[in-house]
Amino acid sequence: MLALAKLPIEPAFSFGIGIIFFTLAFVLASLVEYWLHRLMHISPRIGERHRDHHRRNEGQGVLWEFRDYVRGSLIVMCLMFFLSWKAGIGWFLGALIYAAFSAYAHQLQHENPTKCFWMKMPVHYVHHKYGMWEHNFGLAVDWWDHVFGTYKHVEWLGEEELNQPPRGYLELRWW
Repeated sequence: MLALAKLPIEPAFSFGIGIIFFTLAFVLASLVEYWLHRLMHISPRIGERHRDHHRRNEGQGVLWEFRDYVRGSLIVMCLMFFLSWKAGIGWFLGALIYAAFSAYAHQLQHENPTKCFWMKMPVHYVHHKYGMWEHNFGLAVDWWDHVFGTYKHVEWLGEEELNQPPRGYLELRWW
């Protein structure tokens, strides 16, 4: 009887652990991305490829961005499996989904920044458009720019952005 009473609680608790670790990984991935982007603007060695990205002012395509994000963080994405399967699955999925979201957001801001509805201003687009080497380091989110005082609001919607032909959220370079 006691074992039967325990059954509904255990799956709910297990699911909760997965959700907690999913959320932690998602948020931490955004923080790491923010600081790595800042580091690319400071370190000549680390930022060499990034400076080329600024010169070209284009993304690689969603799938190639995603590949680079996963390749650079795969070991960290798997760490929580040493704690437990539930924590590991939540952590891995949180990091993986953030990598996919960030790859999409990065490409979208290069090709169609007006579609970034989740931010008041597409910070990565503005970062490139105005050559902001000390501001707006977020790629997918602007949270950390606000927290660390690097958010710089500018009126970014000009003639160029308003005159772009209408495109959908999925009409961008995928590879």
